[in-house]
Amino acid sequence: MSQNAWQKSSFSGGGDSDECVELAAVQGSVRLRESDDPGTVLTATVPELAALIRHLRDGR
Repeated sequence: MSQNAWQKSSFSGGGDSDECVELAAVQGSVRLRESDDPGTVLTATVPELAALIRHLRDGR
């Protein structure tokens, strides 16, 4: 999956921290991975990811 343009979350640790979440937009979906385990990738549509974020923000 090295062809993805991975971006580090702004909420991840500062500097060169190895403990962060990275995201990549790919053809209408979003891919997520942990920087310390780049081989495991989760894929969601934009509406699915938005629903998850709303759910987590609401504390449900």
